[in-house]
Amino acid sequence: MPKSTTRDMIELDPHALVGKGLHRECFVHPEDPTRCIKVVVSGSGNENHREEAYYAALARKGVSWDMLPRFHGLVRTSLGEGAVFDLIRDHDDRISLTLGHYLASRQLTELYDVALRKALFDLKNYLLEHCIITMTLKTKNILFQLVTPEAGKLVIVDNIGNSDFIPLANYSKRLARWKISRKWRRFERSLRRDYASNKALDTVLG
Repeated sequence: MPKSTTRDMIELDPHALVGKGLHRECFVHPEDPTRCIKVVVSGSGNENHREEAYYAALARKGVSWDMLPRFHGLVRTSLGEGAVFDLIRDHDDRISLTLGHYLASRQLTELYDVALRKALFDLKNYLLEHCIITMTLKTKNILFQLVTPEAGKLVIVDNIGNSDFIPLANYSKRLARWKISRKWRRFERSLRRDYASNKALDTVLG
């Protein structure tokens, strides 16, 4: 697992912005198009350091990175400290779009209904198998990466980790899986609520 670095400051181009959350903005890495840099724009840098610690713990456990972007350490940027991750791209090298993008369109949901259903099933099993805890599961924080024109997988790119004051689930597989299952049920309820007008969603969720 890479450590924080004191290398020369990286200049971020505002036109390289690829995503924006409540507290952080995400930019294509100016020196490596396969990576991105997340910079805190609101609040403290605690989120970067919390993620750094959680990813280090996952690395020590030897988890598969199949549905999580790899973390490559912290860097100095023109906008402050940044966290470097893999940039998730489709088979054609386009930056992958969010799950929300595909569920907001009935046409896209119908086009990829089989792939989306399998991707959701695989993601749930992945989280349970590796006991990976998320703070929340939201469609804007999950990318649907098209690995072929017809098939894809889901990759969680934000809100990874346990925010409990006493993170007992980090040390108990049983508690972790209970917590993950509970969050997944909430996630499915939120999909049915937020995309209620998309009748194709019933096929995806079953």
